[in-house]
This record gives sequence, C-alpha cells and structure tokens, in this order.
Amino acid sequence: MKLRSLTELGPHWKAARETNRRHERETAERALRERDQRRRQQVQHDLFARSVGPVHPIRDRGMAEIDLPRPPPHPRQRELDEQAAVRASMSDEVTLESLLLTDDGLSFRRAGIGPDVVTRLRRGHWALQGQLDLHGLNREEARDALAAFVREAHRRGMRCIRVVHGKGHGSPGRQSVLKAKVQRWLAQRNEVIAFAQATGPQGGAGALVVLLAGL
Repeated sequence: MKLRSLTELGPHWKAARETNRRHERETAERALRERDQRRRQQVQHDLFARSVGPVHPIRDRGMAEIDLPRPPPHPRQRELDEQAAVRASMSDEVTLESLLLTDDGLSFRRAGIGPDVVTRLRRGHWALQGQLDLHGLNREEARDALAAFVREAHRRGMRCIRVVHGKGHGSPGRQSVLKAKVQRWLAQRNEVIAFAQATGPQGGAGALVVLLAGL
C-alpha cells in the first residue's frame, strides 16, 4: 500500500501490532491446552500402570502356531430335535381314564398333586402367561401346535397357560372335535401337572387352563 504521508502510518502500525498480539495470545493458549492434554494423558498412563502392575514381555520360545484339523461336524442339534419330537409324540389311542385323575369339573392332576391345586387353578390363582388358540386347525395341525406351544412355554419358565379348543358350535352335532383330544394330549405331556376347564370369563367349556411344572 502506498502512503501519502507519515500520518497515515499510525493506524496501519496499530493494526499490525494488534494482529501480532492476537497471534501470540492464540499461540500461548494452544500451548497451554497441549500441556494440559499431555498432563492428563500422563495421569491416565500412571493410573493404568499402577492398576496393572509390572509387566514383562513374553519370551519367544520359537514355537510355530499350527492350525490343527477340526473334527468333522456332528449333527447334535438335529439329534436333539428328533429326540424332542419323539418325546412330544402324543397318541389318540390312550384312554383318558388311564391317564387322568378325573372329577366332575373336567380337571386333571398328576399323582402326587393335591386336589387343592386344581381348585386354585380354577379360581385363577396363577396368572395366565400364554395362550394357544386351536380354532381352524385340523387334528394333526392342532397336535403339532399344542406340543410345540407346551414345550416352548415350559422352556421359557411359564407356569400357567390357556389352551382354547373351542366349544364345537361349528362342528357336526355341535360337539367339539378337539376337546377330548386336547385333554388326552395334555395328559401325555410331562410338562403338564394339572389342568382344569376354564371359567366363564376365561373361555368356559371352550378352553382349558393348564399348570406346567417348574424348571
């Protein structure tokens, strides 16, 4: 910039001096931040070193890492699934009387289970934790669905479930086709220790409230 007189030099000199001061101030602040960061890093390093204690490098013993062949895969899960399917098989040929301790309320309890358990089951002592509705399923579909549902409910730690088999209003003779079958199927499940016909609000004659054994 060309100056016409020395009087014009004053403002430019002041501006340059202010720029230098600002640069020096920024440089000093940056150096202070870097010093604080190094100090924090050193504190963290010292804390880690005190926590870990003295360390020593592992001596190289000159041993090579050998990739050993893996054993051939074994279909363990498939075997477990097949065993579960065998255990889950439920027959229609077993008579209800040979498996159940019956009473007038269409209830079931295994040997060793007191009658008070069925009474409490009817009264809703245990909160319902799951439900299976078998409406619209044929016999094979219903049996498979019931086996899977009971098995999964027991695995998840559920104690009380409801199985809706229907009242048979849409069936020939207005008789539930699945009702007696569901009772037989449930009685053959080791997870089931008792069941009772549901009360009116819970489905009445169209459902069973089932108590499962604890894990």
